[in-house]
Order: sequence, then structure tokens, then C-alpha cells
Amino acid sequence: MKQTTIEQTIANAAASVEMEGFSVSDQMKDLCRALLNKEISFEEYMEAVKASIGVTVQYAASVPGR
Repeated sequence: MKQTTIEQTIANAAASVEMEGFSVSDQMKDLCRALLNKEISFEEYMEAVKASIGVTVQYAASVPGR
């Protein structure tokens, strides 16, 4: 993905979130940018997002009912 497109995508997503009354930190934008530039995996992205908001629960794939 071209850098301009990535920046536009992040700006559009942030605007959408902000229209709902929430904010997007520069740290979250940087994580999105790294993901879209394939500098980090989706798993690394999710771990960083969860850590930034204090979520520590992980679900095993073998949990019954999942």
C-alpha cells in the first residue's frame, strides 16, 4: 500500500472514531501504520493494543464452545 494511501486510511479511520466521540492516540496511529506497512504482524498489533488498554486475557483456541 502506498504511503499516501496508508496516511489517508488512518486519517479516515481516526475521523470516523472521533465522530463517535472517541479519540485515537498517536500511539494507536503509529501501530496502525506499522501494521499496514507490514512492519508488525496482526498478532503483534493486537497484543500491543491490548497492552495499551490493560487487557491481559488470552483465549486458547481449544476452549470449549469457541
